[in-house]
Amino acid sequence: MKTAANERAATDDGPFYRRLIAFLAGFEDGAIMRVAFFGLLIGTLSVLYVDYRELSEGEGAALAMPMQPILPPAADPASPAQGPMPTITTSPDVLDDPLVIALEPGGVLALTGTIDIGSADRFASEIAARGEYVKTIALDSPGGSVEDALTMASLIHDKGFATSVAAGAFCASSCPLVFAAGKARLATPQSAIGVHQIYAAQLSGDPQAALRVAGAAMADAQTTTARITRFLAIVGVDPSVWVHALETPPDRLYYFTPEELTKYRLVTVLENQPKTGT
Repeated sequence: MKTAANERAATDDGPFYRRLIAFLAGFEDGAIMRVAFFGLLIGTLSVLYVDYRELSEGEGAALAMPMQPILPPAADPASPAQGPMPTITTSPDVLDDPLVIALEPGGVLALTGTIDIGSADRFASEIAARGEYVKTIALDSPGGSVEDALTMASLIHDKGFATSVAAGAFCASSCPLVFAAGKARLATPQSAIGVHQIYAAQLSGDPQAALRVAGAAMADAQTTTARITRFLAIVGVDPSVWVHALETPPDRLYYFTPEELTKYRLVTVLENQPKTGT
């Protein structure tokens, strides 16, 4: 004997889910499977797109970030070959400012301050406008953007300019790459020239995202190191000079001794050397 409830269950009238089941029952099993498959596919692609967009944005920001110069520069105490830290006479505030390009008497183009992103463009514009007066590029910089430094170095090499780091001046991090580009490279025993590892800023607090960004930054650093090594060989500097950069933590600097500057051919003229013999 059917109750009133059983009578209602046997019809298509009733709650929404009963009507939905009746509607789906009208399709073939293959059609239902295809709809389910495409639904899952769309959902998966949506998740992958979101992950890819976050990864791309994070990596792009990390790799575009220049090396932030560390002031005041400290020598690496862990390095057994590290000589005494040279005396730097330039104010840290001046070094921390964006790169200033100024043409001085005697054909000297002075580059003072941090190599910020866009420095290479400003430098190229200056050379295009007044390059005929330039003979020597005088450096006093804690470094910064490696990409800008390499671009500037290539232009210096192409133009055949000399480079110099005066006594008490500072040239560190990516700055020695610019210095190495000079046809003649002048320094003194009192010049502060140092290197350290390439690094990228940490941009994310999420461990998984940070790990992906760190992996991309590591790959980019290796590619950049290969470019640096190749460039040093082209300009006649011993590429093994960059080993000291690879061994030195980014919060320290390896300062080259006068003997190392000439040994690695980073300097072609070491001025004010004490005379030997009679």
